[in-house]
Amino acid sequence: MSVKSNCDYCVNYEYDEEYECYECIVNMDEDDMYRYIRDKSKGCPYFRLGDEYKIVQKQN
Repeated sequence: MSVKSNCDYCVNYEYDEEYECYECIVNMDEDDMYRYIRDKSKGCPYFRLGDEYKIVQKQN
């Protein structure tokens, strides 16, 4: 079941110190990526709400 999501609140959205930016750590194959792009209105099937403490750390 997919959930409307905001990457900023997902546990799979982590900061990469080497590239100095946030990125999704989910390793999607080509079929998953195609379905995600095609059905964008449904939201990300890998979205998992993170805990609030970690979310605050990301925003600082």
